[in-house]
Amino acid sequence: MKINKEKIKENLKKIVYFLLNPRLILCLGIAWMITNGWSYILTACGTYFRIPWMTAIGATYMGLLWLPFTPEKILTVIIALFLLKRLFPNDKNTLAVLKKEYEAAKKFFHKHKNNSNDY
Repeated sequence: MKINKEKIKENLKKIVYFLLNPRLILCLGIAWMITNGWSYILTACGTYFRIPWMTAIGATYMGLLWLPFTPEKILTVIIALFLLKRLFPNDKNTLAVLKKEYEAAKKFFHKHKNNSNDY
């Protein structure tokens, strides 16, 4: 099987431009603060001001984030995409990439679902 280096390079370039989009980075940062950041701030403030309950709650939540079944990363991305649509509705390029990928994923899962019924 021959590897098409140009196609790989083109796809990699699209992915990098999409992920380094300042609007998306801002929304991911806000979403991260909503899902995780508060616990780091709570732990730091609790430690600095010697408030045990703040340290305990923040550290406990941070500990839960390391468990394998925590859906925090998925939730962070969902919140970021929601914020992206709400804060930057005129960002047609990013939203078009998201819509294209969503349609491709839907098509893939629909095809996979139909193939799994053959057994």
